[in-house]
Amino acid sequence: MLLNSVEKFLMNNPIRSLVQWRHEAAMMERLGGKLTGLRVLEIGCGRGVGTKIILERFEAGEVHAFDLDPDMVRLARERLARYPADRVRLFVGDAENIEATDESFDAVVDFGIIHHCPNWQRTVAEVRRVLKPGGKFFFEEVTKQALDRWFYRTFLDHPTENRFTASQFAAEVESHGIIVGRNTIKWFLGDLIVGAGLRL
Repeated sequence: MLLNSVEKFLMNNPIRSLVQWRHEAAMMERLGGKLTGLRVLEIGCGRGVGTKIILERFEAGEVHAFDLDPDMVRLARERLARYPADRVRLFVGDAENIEATDESFDAVVDFGIIHHCPNWQRTVAEVRRVLKPGGKFFFEEVTKQALDRWFYRTFLDHPTENRFTASQFAAEVESHGIIVGRNTIKWFLGDLIVGAGLRL
């Protein structure tokens, strides 16, 4: 589902970018390593901050990234205009129905998008489908614990049913053959789970 105006503001400001670069990406890198020269998919690219992190910090060879919101894709294109077309592909897309062939990416990166999907289990299945054997899934996700808090319930729009705890999310990922094990970090009082899994 699309972000409301409050969440768009919270997700599209310099503080969020700094947290994403300095903390979330650092944890992901520690758990899963670099992606040097690899073909990577980012689900829910927003205005392109995560895409830039994947290109520069993770050293990906090419990044395909999409968002449900055409306005965010437009902003991402502006942000990433200096990269050649063979390194960045941006498009409007749906995480529950990813526009990609089976086993076409070396890694998939999720900077907090799957909790927006009403059928989040389908999104996890799609991640597994597009990952090559031996591919990596990096994720930072918002748990039911956070979504049940007053601020989230009052000001932000999220699916009201079918939410997940940190352990439920990791278990669902593993049920699709992406092994996570203890390769996760619960962050921000348990409101967030950050991790990296490996597709068998």
